[in-house]
Amino acid sequence: MKSLDVSLVLPCFNEAETFSDSIQKIITVLDHTNLVWEIIFVDDCSKDSTRRLINNALKKYSSNKFKFISHHKNQGRGQTVIDGILEAKGKIVGFIDVDLEVSEEYLPSFFKALEKGYDSAIAWRIYDFTIAGFFRWFSSKGYTLIRKIILGLPYKDTEAGYKFFNRSKILAVIKKCRYKGWFWDTEIMARIYKARLKTIEIPVIFIRRQDKTSTVRLIPDSIKYLKNLINFRLNYE
Repeated sequence: MKSLDVSLVLPCFNEAETFSDSIQKIITVLDHTNLVWEIIFVDDCSKDSTRRLINNALKKYSSNKFKFISHHKNQGRGQTVIDGILEAKGKIVGFIDVDLEVSEEYLPSFFKALEKGYDSAIAWRIYDFTIAGFFRWFSSKGYTLIRKIILGLPYKDTEAGYKFFNRSKILAVIKKCRYKGWFWDTEIMARIYKARLKTIEIPVIFIRRQDKTSTVRLIPDSIKYLKNLINFRLNYE
């Protein structure tokens, strides 16, 4: 068996609204690369038909390119990604959000960045101009400012669900992670920065999908992020 170039982790939680269409688009892009790849589905105890759709995809594509990890209880976005990374065999490993609010078409750019010698490549979201997009942009900019003040991280966007890593470099970093939920995105970038891994930020267009139910709760989630940020800074090692 050929060694794997890329392992793509797809963290899933109630993704039924967009799953089937997104998977087809992702596979199409991967098939047009010259890379040997695998997809790792990690379902975080979805309450809709996501698990069934994953099983349908495994049957439809009938390939050793797919793996499926299923959580018996909800563990959070961070743990879901970590479990996928630990299962991965590719030289490059990363994850994207299944809803593809950041397009699958950017995938080759991230792969190329890692092939050129970067240790991590992360998305820097540029928002489409809509009312909903404005509030997401405003919230993101506010969090970025607070994060820079508290942690001193230089990155423009630590929260985007579109990150890729040199697997051999990232394994030691994720062992230090303590947060299992959404704050993991900030934590992993803080630990990458402290480990002095070479990182590139790639600008991407973020387009809010109107055909899906958002799981983001702007005010309560923002308060929770702020608490986690302060707690992390107090205990940062």
